[in-house]
Parts: sequence; C-alpha cells; structure tokens
Amino acid sequence: MTTTTAPAVGAVAPRHHTPVRRPSLLRLSAVEVRKLVDTRAGRWLLITIGLATALIVTLQLIYSNDAEQTFLNFFVPSLLPVSVLLPVLGILSITSEWSQRTALTTYALVPRRERVVVAKLIAVMLTALASVLASLVFAAVGTLVASATGGAGTWAFDWSLLLNAVVIQVTSVLMGAAFGLLLLNPPLAIVGYFLLPTLWGVLGEMVKPLRGPSEWLDTSKTMEPLFSSDAVTGGQWGRIVVSLLVWMILPLAAGLFRTLRREVS
Repeated sequence: MTTTTAPAVGAVAPRHHTPVRRPSLLRLSAVEVRKLVDTRAGRWLLITIGLATALIVTLQLIYSNDAEQTFLNFFVPSLLPVSVLLPVLGILSITSEWSQRTALTTYALVPRRERVVVAKLIAVMLTALASVLASLVFAAVGTLVASATGGAGTWAFDWSLLLNAVVIQVTSVLMGAAFGLLLLNPPLAIVGYFLLPTLWGVLGEMVKPLRGPSEWLDTSKTMEPLFSSDAVTGGQWGRIVVSLLVWMILPLAAGLFRTLRREVS
C-alpha cells in the first residue's frame, strides 16, 4: 500500500528579494547639500554669506578711491568675511544630526557612518567653491559699475589668487567641520573654533617663548600670504601645512574616530 501526501493548500513559493543597492556617495553628497539649504539655520547663513559679499563690494564702490575700484580690489576683500562665516556652516552641517536628533534615522539608513561624514565634507567644500564663484561674480559686477561711474574699472588679475581663494575658503569650512566632528555640539564647537585659535594667537604675542611656534601654528599669520598678490614661497606653504595639520587634520581624525564610536540614542 502506497501513501501519498497531498500538497499543502495555498503553499507559496519563496520570493527572491532583489538586494537593495546602497546610495552612492554622489547621491549622499547631493542630500547633504539639500540639507544645507532646507534647514533654516543653513539657509539664512548662506543668505548672509551672499549679502556680506555684496556689501563689501558695495561699500568699496561708495567709499574707495576711483583708482582702487578694480576687479582685484573687489575680489580679495570679499574673501575675508566669507572665510569667517563658512566654518559656522561646516559646524552646523556636521552637528545637525546630533542637535536635531536625526542621527538615529540617518545612520539606520546609511550604517557606514564614515560615508555620511565624507558626504557632509564634500557638501561643505562644494559650498566653499560656490562662495569663491560668488566673489568672482560680485567683483565682476563691481568692476562694471565702477567703469560706468568713473572708477578705474580695470580687470587685471593674477590667477594664482584664484587658487589661493579656493585654499582659503575650503580649509576654512573644513576647519569648522573638524571642530564640529570633534565636539558634536553646535554652540560648543562654534565657541571652540573661534576661541582656541584666537587664544593661541594672543598667547603667541604675549609670551616670548611662544612667538616662534606661533609663526607656524597661528592660522591668522600662516594664511595671511594667501590674501596677497605676491607669490607664496615654499616656507610660507610649509607654515600653512603645519598650521592646518594642527587645526584641521588632527581634529578631523579625532572627530571621525569619536563619531564612529559614539552610541546613537
């Protein structure tokens, strides 16, 4: 006698799920750029950066001598206020996941935290490059207005300054991001970014034994040649690299280590 087993009623064949592709770094960077614009703080900070650039050019058109109203003189001064504001943008981009309590969602969607951090760094660097482009545009507009209103309106420009401008703005925003990674708290990171280098600069001027190291570690001194039309020497580049190692690379490395190990709650 043979026994047969009837097939189970309603048996469903197992489904083969298509593996979910992780988002590319390009897509993550685009998301982080959008976050900078979508958040209220980031949006107003970007608007403030644009207004500061326009204000510097406008003030020069009103108060500077006609002979000084040139493309070069419009471009270089517009870099300074932007280089002060960009680090705050870098700090807010990095710390927003923790201050707005979105880290749990973000790192659940993208478990590899280092990819999120790299995307944020790319986003703020793109913003820094956009600020250089904005300075060029406003300088060009100022030069056109100057030539139409009796100013010099000359277009002479040393293109090595463009590289210097990129270095200034990109390193500024990365230094802010480094402090944000290290401290993971917006007010603390902002205060630390502005206070610690300033305190070091003051001590370098007041304490005689610190004057020598201050020439290598005070970013207000080491970055100063980049604002000049004169060629930056090898020794000056060496000081720039050493100061950035202390104030940018080391905080970035320590902050990345802390971010990868911090518990998300």
